[in-house]
Amino acid sequence: MSTPEPDDPADPGESGDPTDPRFVNWLRTVAPYIHAFRGRTFVIGVPGELIAEDRVDKLVHDLSLLSALGVRLVLVYGSRPQVVEQLRLRRLEDRYVDSLRVTDAAVLECVKEASGEIRLDIEASFSQGLPNTPMQYSTVRVVSGNFVTARPSGIIDGVDLQYTGTVRKIDTRAIRFALDGGAIVLLSPLGFSPTGEAFNLTMEDVSSAAAIALDADKLLYLIEREGVPDESGEIVSELSELDAARVLESDVIDDDTAYYLRHALKACRQGVARAHLVPFRVDGGLLLELFRHEGLGTMLVEETLEALREARPDDIGGILAIIRPMEEDGTLVKRDHSLIERDIDRYSVIEHDGVILGCAALYHQPGERLGEMACLAVSPAAQGQGDGDRLLRHIEHRARRAGLSRLYVLTTRTMHWFLKRGFQVSSPAELPESRRATYDANRRSQVLIKAL
Repeated sequence: MSTPEPDDPADPGESGDPTDPRFVNWLRTVAPYIHAFRGRTFVIGVPGELIAEDRVDKLVHDLSLLSALGVRLVLVYGSRPQVVEQLRLRRLEDRYVDSLRVTDAAVLECVKEASGEIRLDIEASFSQGLPNTPMQYSTVRVVSGNFVTARPSGIIDGVDLQYTGTVRKIDTRAIRFALDGGAIVLLSPLGFSPTGEAFNLTMEDVSSAAAIALDADKLLYLIEREGVPDESGEIVSELSELDAARVLESDVIDDDTAYYLRHALKACRQGVARAHLVPFRVDGGLLLELFRHEGLGTMLVEETLEALREARPDDIGGILAIIRPMEEDGTLVKRDHSLIERDIDRYSVIEHDGVILGCAALYHQPGERLGEMACLAVSPAAQGQGDGDRLLRHIEHRARRAGLSRLYVLTTRTMHWFLKRGFQVSSPAELPESRRATYDANRRSQVLIKAL
């Protein structure tokens, strides 16, 4: 029996010891996410502020890694501070109506210049292949073009916004063709009308519209803040659509974060599975959000992501990925794939964002009042989050529904964890007759029993 909540593994770092297991352990914890994300479509919104702070190269390194792992990427960039600088240099007025810039012909030229310069800088970053950098040996193709059809925003509060527009249509066929070829698609904050006019769009609008049109698996906004705070100021790691709407109505967050959250909520309501607000000033923040169980910023979902449910046949691979390392170090008894497949209806799992992070099984014979909880295991990626306790409570509930009055476990290493949760030390003689016949005396497992 494994310990459901051991200490978190150390971060993979340089220890000087080539056999240091921390890197291997860390890599194993992210493997389920790598499998889950391969072939998925992510739309990533990058604000001009990130570009202005000279953070493009590191972001490109992380995006190239995601691309190499098989993630289909659509990158949308903004240009607000760059446009402001162009306006300042040309001594032009910067006017806003309802948070939208009024774009006349002169301002539109500034938008075009800022957008074109950013596009070239991003493409150049993806083209580098310097030795001893994350881009070494990389071959990343970036495709951009007139993928966005726009229409004018019109008149708001009596002011004609002129060349300020909104997204009318996304050319999903052309974008998917580029993604199928292994390219990263780059979208600018500019759209074009059927008559050939250019319109100034917001990065948030283009990102959400692209994610909706492509039926993306994730929409990720890289933002200046740490995420969405609760009433006490702590960052909320996960928000339901309902809670997000309440936050927006309560007016407790700053205007910029609210703008991102509003577009994220719009995308989720129209079919995008997950939307994330990720702080871009944390080095590697995008990777930390995607490959850590607890994430980094705020994730918006239709409902709470973590599901505790009965196992299905297609969960067998995820269960094996969790228990194999524990079988190898002797924490768990080895189980054949066929045995788990045969008994899959006895298993319960915790699933988070499509990844199996914990499992446990309940065994009992008809007429018996004492059942066994077996194979309780939690992935290192989820340790410290209370998943072991949730699985235990769930198995206890299943046992009560099955008419059992007591539950027992066999463990060699985690006796104290179970003692803290109401189990009492017993002996093999207390096991049901059917289980005593298969008890391995050489393993010397402790027998612990809990009254339900």
